[in-house]
Amino acid sequence: MKKAVTLVLVLVMVASLFAACGKSGSSDSDALKIGFIGPLTGGAAVYGNAAKNGAELAVKEINAKGGVQIELNTQDDEHDAEKSVNAYNNLMDWGMHVLVGSVTTTPCVAVAAECYKDRLFALTPSASSPDVTKGNDNVYQLCFNDPNQGKASAKYICEHFPDAKVAVIYNNADAYSSGIYQTFEAEAAELGINIVSVSTCTDNTSDFSVQVADAQNAGADIVFLPIYYTPASLILNQANAIGYAPTFFGVDGMDGILTLKGFDTALAEGVMLLTPFAADAPDAATQSFVSAYRETYGEIPNQFAADGYDCVYAVYDAFLKTGLGTDASSADICEAMIEQFSSMSFSGLTGANMTWVNGMVDKAPAAVVIKDGVYVNAG
Repeated sequence: MKKAVTLVLVLVMVASLFAACGKSGSSDSDALKIGFIGPLTGGAAVYGNAAKNGAELAVKEINAKGGVQIELNTQDDEHDAEKSVNAYNNLMDWGMHVLVGSVTTTPCVAVAAECYKDRLFALTPSASSPDVTKGNDNVYQLCFNDPNQGKASAKYICEHFPDAKVAVIYNNADAYSSGIYQTFEAEAAELGINIVSVSTCTDNTSDFSVQVADAQNAGADIVFLPIYYTPASLILNQANAIGYAPTFFGVDGMDGILTLKGFDTALAEGVMLLTPFAADAPDAATQSFVSAYRETYGEIPNQFAADGYDCVYAVYDAFLKTGLGTDASSADICEAMIEQFSSMSFSGLTGANMTWVNGMVDKAPAAVVIKDGVYVNAG
């Protein structure tokens, strides 16, 4: 009999250990359970880990206030759609109330369909394709969507570099990059921007010498790069090798280039990108966040960290406004969160007085420039 009791106790302990895997924050069973999905390993891990760190910091601050507590469960999808859906299913088994994620677009599109089917509210920090929210009334974006990034980039270049000759290098095999380019091109035509070179790449491109030479031969003094930071780093290296030094202008996918292993950050000097967050902004909220983030993680936060932080606070603020308790079903919470996000205004690190229409956020972009290895406000 004693052996049987001992065996039961051992099994209970093992089950508890497995149940705890992947969780951070409060262990209170009455907490609001927020799931997080993003690439924590692999080539896109810079985005996922930054968003995760920001989310964790927000949870820590909120739980220290008392009142409604948050339990955060983080899952790695390695920027893979199938793995992201598996992570989502794990979180649903855990009892998730709300999802922050997925972090990157292709996995988020797959997970968004599951959220819609299950009536679970989701707020993504950085998956920017319109396909994320299209047809999904319960999936929202904290980031600009791709069309907004392309349009805002064209407007900024027109305003600050009105006489520039502009080259574009984009990934025609990637929905993120193609979507931004298409709206950039349309807006540039409206504004009279002089585009002198357009060249493409794919996910497997590692030699950009043809694209860089085309931009140089066309006399482009600005090269617009609506691509991710890894291929952008190759372009900067190859431009430097031939002595070509235009102004490189990117969007949110460029964020992360300063932490890319093996990359000489001196090559990124003067690179500009549109972002909703600048770590050197003088406001008290930003400086408090940057200080806490550096103390906790040993580095300056990028916009994805701020996005993750804002996502948790936006979910928390909206949940408090619903008047529901954590004993409510995820479906009931979902409908109440839709009502709140459709009508509320939220101010955070990545924007003041943010509002949402059909899941898409409305907020003002800002530009940063890399100087001495850090982002500074470009005005």
